[in-house]
Amino acid sequence: MYRKILLNTLICTICTMLMMTVASAEKASDFGMSSSAKESANAQFTIKLSGDNMKDLYAYEVKFKFDPEQLEIVKAESSFKGFSVSPIVKNDEITFAHTKIGNVKGEAGNIDISTITFKAKKPGTAKVNWTSMKIIDRDLKDQAFTLTESVDFTKLFSDIVGHWAKDDIMQMVNKSIVEGIDNERFAPNSNVTRAQFAALIARALELKKGSGKNPFADVKAGSWYEDTVKSAYAAGIINGVTSVAFAPDKSITREEMSVMLMRAKAYAAGVKVDSLKAGSLKGFKDEGEISEWAKKSVGFATASGLLKGRTASSFAPKKLTTRAESAVVIKRLLSGV
Repeated sequence: MYRKILLNTLICTICTMLMMTVASAEKASDFGMSSSAKESANAQFTIKLSGDNMKDLYAYEVKFKFDPEQLEIVKAESSFKGFSVSPIVKNDEITFAHTKIGNVKGEAGNIDISTITFKAKKPGTAKVNWTSMKIIDRDLKDQAFTLTESVDFTKLFSDIVGHWAKDDIMQMVNKSIVEGIDNERFAPNSNVTRAQFAALIARALELKKGSGKNPFADVKAGSWYEDTVKSAYAAGIINGVTSVAFAPDKSITREEMSVMLMRAKAYAAGVKVDSLKAGSLKGFKDEGEISEWAKKSVGFATASGLLKGRTASSFAPKKLTTRAESAVVIKRLLSGV
């Protein structure tokens, strides 16, 4: 009797193990999404949807989330024959559907499902989220899946591809701190004016729009930089080249930028400028060319890592600052260097 019970138990155990083995061998369907490019100066990119271990894919409906201010859909195509419903865009959601036609088998195995082409409307990083997938087999049985697949695409300015400051520039573009001269060009090697650099700092520190009397005669009422100058002056970040002139359209020098950066750092930290310690300038052979009013600021900016010399041994205080350099130093200011 005991042997019979033991034998039956053993048989049941073996059968259970076999059933578990068969079940594990039949893997569940899985889905993936990939992009034709992570970044490019070309505005268009394509995402590919794939499915693994598909059993009988006769029809499907996919949904995506995206930012319509950053992207627009160009086209959607299924990877197998049938009838497609054109993509439907509603607010920030895209729906695309496709079905086979007639009494035919559904797709099976590891397959490409569809390709969808997007166009970036402006430079910056955009995200596409694949949120759901509904599949239907030839017997019209359906399954729904909630997905979290996503891809990022960065539209680059055409003139910063391969540029040493590309990554920092695009980080500041994504934060809406810097922008191009148009949708295709950033002009990284063009010079920055005093008003433009003040505007970058104002955006980076989220300064409130200035109010009160304008202290500078050359900052005209209604000019694009009037509020920027007011807010930066009120925050103690800028001074004029004289008591009544700001010289907004003058290209900013590296030593002038150092002064603004040091004051911006003090404002961000909530401390007085005088409390910030300056580093030594003895490593620069052109130390004598740095204006007296800028020496402490240059010492602080270089010691803190906000600015570096143009070479290992020269600071070049009177040299002008480029748009690329300005984006880099603002990024350093924000990162707490």
